[in-house]
Amino acid sequence: MGGSPDDKDFVYDDGPGDASLEDESRAHEGSAAGIPDGPNADVLDGNSSHIPSTSSLAICLVSGGMDSCVTAAIARRENDEVAFLHVSYGQLTERRERRAFEELADFYGVEKRLAVSLEHLARIGGSSLTDASIPVAEADLASRRIPTSYVPFRNAHLLAVATSWAEVNGAWRVYIGAVAEDSSGYPDCRPEFYEAFQRTIDVGTRPSTRVEIRTPVISLRKSEIIRRGVELGAPLGLTWSCYRAEDAACGACDSCALRLRAFREAGVRDPIAYAR
Repeated sequence: MGGSPDDKDFVYDDGPGDASLEDESRAHEGSAAGIPDGPNADVLDGNSSHIPSTSSLAICLVSGGMDSCVTAAIARRENDEVAFLHVSYGQLTERRERRAFEELADFYGVEKRLAVSLEHLARIGGSSLTDASIPVAEADLASRRIPTSYVPFRNAHLLAVATSWAEVNGAWRVYIGAVAEDSSGYPDCRPEFYEAFQRTIDVGTRPSTRVEIRTPVISLRKSEIIRRGVELGAPLGLTWSCYRAEDAACGACDSCALRLRAFREAGVRDPIAYAR
């Protein structure tokens, strides 16, 4: 069989005993490099400042929203170099979000940036963000139901792209601005989802690859994310959250309502324009 000695099918042909040795060796390499031991070590810890900045490159998923903006600011502080990744998937505000991504990348002086399109998510549909037959609902922050804006399993697609790019470029961390608290309740924003995906990365990449998912704002309320962004000098005025509009934010969709409430609770003026 062709391929380099690092290929998974080559390594695992020796049987489960050698696979265990491989895992042990992999954990040792991670410890020597300054990365916490264990496949899921600190993947969900909101305070990641204790991890040494030994990696020269981290990948940060940047949608253009305020959560990803603050996550990018944290990633910049914790790493010597950050590459920005933007994923579009046929969402209604695709062009405006792409503009926000480029402006954030320019603000932080990011040279290594990648924008990819997952158009199949729009063809699959099932979300008011990608399916014209499903209207974007008015905000109902008291509801415990998953909103129509949920794009089925979207974050798994995003993480898969980010992991591939990280493995090719030798990046040790992938940052994503997922929020579990004070959010819309999307199932792929829960901590257990990232724990599971971390295991997928660990077994689905080369033995020499070490990619750690970082979710630094997952346990924060939206107002806390804003305060953290202000502390870090994050350009919140360049971000875009609205699900409906690309000029002035609608102020009525779920994302706008969460953003407006967060700025209000944080005691900070929202710098973007609203239609109402």
